[in-house]
Amino acid sequence: MSRAFVKESDRIEPLPEIPLSEHPNHTTLAGLARQQQRLAQLRADSADGVALEDELARETAAREMRWLEARIASAIVVDPAQQPADSVAFGASVDVVDEHGVEATYRIVGEDEADAEHGSVSWLSPLAKAVLGAKVGEEVLWRRPAGDLRLEIVAIRYEA
Repeated sequence: MSRAFVKESDRIEPLPEIPLSEHPNHTTLAGLARQQQRLAQLRADSADGVALEDELARETAAREMRWLEARIASAIVVDPAQQPADSVAFGASVDVVDEHGVEATYRIVGEDEADAEHGSVSWLSPLAKAVLGAKVGEEVLWRRPAGDLRLEIVAIRYEA
C-alpha cells in the first residue's frame, strides 16, 4: 500500500526508550551472554524482516536493540572466582533458613538477570542487601514490606 493512502492518525507514535539504570551494571558472565544472544537474535530478525512485518514490531525491536547495546557496553562482569568464598557477595548462591524453618536458595545477580520466581535476585534488592557480606552461621534481618524476617545463612556457593 502506498504511504500516500495512510492517514496521519494511523501512524504509530514513537515508543519511549527503555529506561537505563543509574546503578553500575554488574552482571554475571551468563547474564551478559544471554543479552548478547538476544541482541544477535533481534539483529537477525531485523535483517530477515520475517519476524518484524509491521511498524510497531520494528520499532519495538529497534528500541530493545538500543537498550541491549547500552547495557552490554556498560556491563561489568563479576568473576565468581574473585569473590570471597567465605561471605556472600555478587554471584553467590546462598542457602538460608528463615525464623519459621523455611529453607530457600537465592542467587545474587545483576539487575537485568533478576528473576525472583527462579531464585535470582538483584544485588540491589532488599534481600541481597540483607545477606551481602554475611558468613555461614550468621543471622541477618531481611526488611520486607510484608514484615521483617530473620534469615540464617546456611551455605554459600559460587558457580562459574
